[in-house]
Amino acid sequence: MSAGVAVAVGLGVDRLLGEPPTRLHPVAWFGTAMTAVERRIHADRRAEGVLYCAVGVALGAGSGVLLGRVLGRPAATAAATALSVAGRMLEREALGIDAHLDAEDLPAARSALRALVGRRPDQLDDAAISRAVIESVAENTVDAVSAPVFWALVGGAPAVLAHRAINTRDAMVGHRNERYGRFGWAAARLDDAANWVPARLTAALVLAHRGPAGRHRTAVARTAREQARAHPSPNGGLIEAAYAHRLGITIGGTNRYGDRVEHRGVLGSGRPARAGDIAAAAAILRRTTLELAVGALAVAALSRARGRGR
Repeated sequence: MSAGVAVAVGLGVDRLLGEPPTRLHPVAWFGTAMTAVERRIHADRRAEGVLYCAVGVALGAGSGVLLGRVLGRPAATAAATALSVAGRMLEREALGIDAHLDAEDLPAARSALRALVGRRPDQLDDAAISRAVIESVAENTVDAVSAPVFWALVGGAPAVLAHRAINTRDAMVGHRNERYGRFGWAAARLDDAANWVPARLTAALVLAHRGPAGRHRTAVARTAREQARAHPSPNGGLIEAAYAHRLGITIGGTNRYGDRVEHRGVLGSGRPARAGDIAAAAAILRRTTLELAVGALAVAALSRARGRGR
């Protein structure tokens, strides 16, 4: 089994089975371990943050090496991909919130939103909740689907688990607040670097078809790149803009995270997001995941053909 086939198998496992229970999930174990590391080395300095990142990458990559020795490289790549990808869970959470909005149950929708975003949901109406869900689905299409696929193809289990470690650390400490402003700097920058190529490949997949009102994809892609510059994330802004243009809506704007207010610019064109757009965003996620699986199989076929040619 080649790396491409292993990655496709991993995507299939996630689609069929979803996430393991939290108490059995290696990513949750990793988070517990890194919390213990943070307690020991935390200081309001970048140097300690760099050390924290180094420990996390070593732990993730080392786990991938060990897994390869136990299972063999192809099986380890498939297993690591399945553990690192979270497309089914992302879709389930998004559609669950959509169901609450459809039932006009705002309190339940606000409560469920906490699992997807860090912004304060208590003041959000149905339109703002829909925007938040679509933005989360878009950003996590990279974080939780395409980036793990990319790194699994590049370096197998060690690379994909190192990426999962990087992304998890960014979620834990990559925040612009008093505690993590300096300590989390390295985690945030490393996450940006690890997702830079996958974000652009994923945006290209999302924008591979004509945009709304028959606009050509080249013009839409150019507009998306220009709009993404106003977003604080070099990757999040691009993929969110791609989703917005594909859906023919606008997202972005001002978000409140605790006491911090963040302005993200306007992404996309057309009307504001509304509840019915969540299902359409989930459909883009499913389609992109399928395209990634097909792409992984194509890589495997190409590799096999080259091997025969030699």
